[in-house]
Amino acid sequence: MRKTTLVAAGAALVLTLTACSGNTTTGTAAPGGEQAKPAGSGLANPFTDAIQLASASKEGTQKSKSAKFTMEGSAAGQTVNASGAMSFDAANTKFALKTTTGGETTEMRLVDKVMYIKLPASDQKELGTDKTWAKVSPDGTDPVSQALGGALAQSAEQGDPSKMLEQISKTGRIVSSDQTQLNGEQVNHYKVELDVAKAIDQFTGSVPAAARDKLTDMLKGKDIKIPAELWLNKDNLPLQVTMDQGPMMQALGAPGATDAKFTMKYTDWGTPVDVAAPPADQVVDIAELLKKAGR
Repeated sequence: MRKTTLVAAGAALVLTLTACSGNTTTGTAAPGGEQAKPAGSGLANPFTDAIQLASASKEGTQKSKSAKFTMEGSAAGQTVNASGAMSFDAANTKFALKTTTGGETTEMRLVDKVMYIKLPASDQKELGTDKTWAKVSPDGTDPVSQALGGALAQSAEQGDPSKMLEQISKTGRIVSSDQTQLNGEQVNHYKVELDVAKAIDQFTGSVPAAARDKLTDMLKGKDIKIPAELWLNKDNLPLQVTMDQGPMMQALGAPGATDAKFTMKYTDWGTPVDVAAPPADQVVDIAELLKKAGR
């Protein structure tokens, strides 16, 4: 199999869900009181306490349980665009996702912790298969599954945007907040500072173990601050999240390190998301496919 399909799938998914989850958040929570709601307004005052902000947003996403999303971003010199729908249900998270990275479009689904990646016609021809989808299991023993399966499944579980706020509640800091409008809707706008040194494991948790220690060593002792912004509606549901991971990428010596920005937009909170595994007769296990191809 050409490497482009799996590499694009893996990179796009990790980048997209990292943007979803904000799996890179830090700072210090300050004590605060309950969120007060101004008279005549459906929007409450912004939180000053990161713990309460996280708790309120998590409660909102748990009630809504699903959303549609789009993502625009760039990393390592490549532009990433994605759209999809996700159901947030702890370990049973499921989603349908289409991404375009460096001109390569990839379609993916996560159902019952199994990743399905749609095979381009060129890959089907090269591998001599008529199957449309390759299955990547998190517990697969083949090199591709070991390299991608666990990381993708773990990243998928981080797809719930309230994960970012939960991490802020532990090590986060709200830099500032204000009330504004986003697409005609009144929202609370938060600026957050992310301190890599206080939560290095949050940046490397989905990286294969062999590379994790190296990345951890590269980040240790460095004063890396990452800016992020959040726009939350009256129900404390995120409508938009932006993050600039350039400072961390620069510290790791990644190409195009100064350009690693993401904008995630959420809509249709609470709309049911129906994501099903592809029909069994259209699916081939990636290990079986590679074995047959002598890879």
